[in-house]
Amino acid sequence: MKNEKVFKAKSGFLVLFLNLLLLGVSIAGLVALHNLWFLVTLFLSIFIMIGFIVVNPNESSVLVLFGAYKGTVKSNGFFWVNPFFIRKKISLRARNFDSEPIKVNDKVGNPIKIGVVLVWKVEETYKASFEVDQYEHFVVVQSEAALRKLAGKYPYDNFEDEEAEVTLRSGVEEVNDELEKEIVERLEIAGIHVIEARINYIAYAEEIASAMLRRQQATAVVAARHKIVEGAVSMVEIALQQLAGKDIIEMDHESKAAMVSNLMVVLCSEESARPVVNTGTLNH
Repeated sequence: MKNEKVFKAKSGFLVLFLNLLLLGVSIAGLVALHNLWFLVTLFLSIFIMIGFIVVNPNESSVLVLFGAYKGTVKSNGFFWVNPFFIRKKISLRARNFDSEPIKVNDKVGNPIKIGVVLVWKVEETYKASFEVDQYEHFVVVQSEAALRKLAGKYPYDNFEDEEAEVTLRSGVEEVNDELEKEIVERLEIAGIHVIEARINYIAYAEEIASAMLRRQQATAVVAARHKIVEGAVSMVEIALQQLAGKDIIEMDHESKAAMVSNLMVVLCSEESARPVVNTGTLNH
C-alpha cells in the first residue's frame, strides 16, 4: 500500500514569464521572418500553458502521470507542473455529514430511528483517491453502517434489559465514543480524519412510539406511587410511636388497624380527604 507524498511544483510565475518570452519570440518570428519553424515554438508555448495550476488554501492537487502516482501539491499558490500530468483536486477542508434518521433494531429488537452527525476531512489524498471509489460516498455508507452496528449493541433504554448500564438514550458519552471509534476504523482505509462523531437524533419508530410512551408514563406513575406509599408508612409509624410514647390514648390492635387504614387512605389518596365527624363514642 502506497502512502501520500508531497510534490514540490515549480513556481508558476517564473514559468509564465519564460513562456511569455517564448510566445513573443514565436509570434515575432512568424510575422517578421515568415519562418514556419516558429510554429513549433508557438505550439510548444501553448502546450506549456496547460501545466499551470492554482491551489487554493486547504485544497490539494493529486498528480498522476500515465497511471503512476507522482505526488500531491498541498501548498497553496500558483504553480506549473508537467502538462502530461492528470490533476485531481481534493478539498482538505472540514466537512459535515448530517445523516437522515435511519430505522434500525436495538439490542433487544425494538425498532428505533437514529441519526448521526459527522465532522471529517481528507488527511491522506492518496488513499482518498486510489484506495476507495468515490470517497465522499464511502464516508456516507460506512458512517451509516457503523451507526447500525452500534444500535445493535445497546438497548434504547433499560425497560427490557434492566441490567444494562449503558443505553442509547442515557449513555451519551460512552455511546458517542464507541461510535467515533467504529467510524475511525472504517474510514482509515480512505485516508479520512474523523474530527467528531455523535448521535444527533434518537427515538422509537412510529409503530411503537405511542405504546412506549404509555409504558414510560406507567413506569413514572408506579415510581411516584412507590414514593408516596413509602412516605405514608413512615408517617403512620411516627404517629403511632408518638401516641404511644405520650400516653395520649390507649388503643388495641383493632383500633390501631382502623387508624392505620384511615391514615393510609388520607395520605395516599389523589383527592383531598373528606373527614366524617363522630359525635358519639369511640366505637359508635
